[in-house]
This record gives sequence, structure tokens and C-alpha cells, in this order.
Amino acid sequence: MVLERALIPVLPGHEEQFEQAIAQARGVVARAQGFRGMRVLRGIESPQSYLLLIEWDSVEDHMQGFRESELFGEWRALIGPHFDGTPQVEHYTPLD
Repeated sequence: MVLERALIPVLPGHEEQFEQAIAQARGVVARAQGFRGMRVLRGIESPQSYLLLIEWDSVEDHMQGFRESELFGEWRALIGPHFDGTPQVEHYTPLD
């Protein structure tokens, strides 16, 4: 299992639209092979900053399986218009 961590900056005034879009986008990414679960959190000190956590079976499931698929285009079409810059994405593996 790997955890994808994305910090997503959202355009000022787009918070509500982004939250609606990410709720729709959850159904898109959930259809990807290797998808295990997703969580989205909103910043307290920076309410235009969102933390996206997605569990995958492997990095390849995310980077090749999802990012190179039509699903990624659907995903990005829903949430991308609300981005205020490029999300910062990293992957993590559990120690236990």
C-alpha cells in the first residue's frame, strides 16, 4: 500500500465549488485499478489549501494506471478549474 499526498491550492472564492467538484471526482478515482480509499481535508490556517490523501495498492497504480487513463482526464476536468497553481504530490509507504 502507498499513500498519495497532494497539497492543493484553490482559487480564492472557489472553495465551495472545489468541495462539490472533489465530491464528484471521488466517484471517478474510485473506479481506478488499485484505488483503496480517499480523504480530503481543508486547511484551518489556510482555508484555500486542501490536503488530499489517496491510498493505492502501488505507485504504479497511481502514476501509470490512473494518471495515464481516461479517468484522470475526467478527474482533472472536475477539479482542475479550481486550482490556484500546481498541486504538490508525493507518495509514502507505511513503516509498520
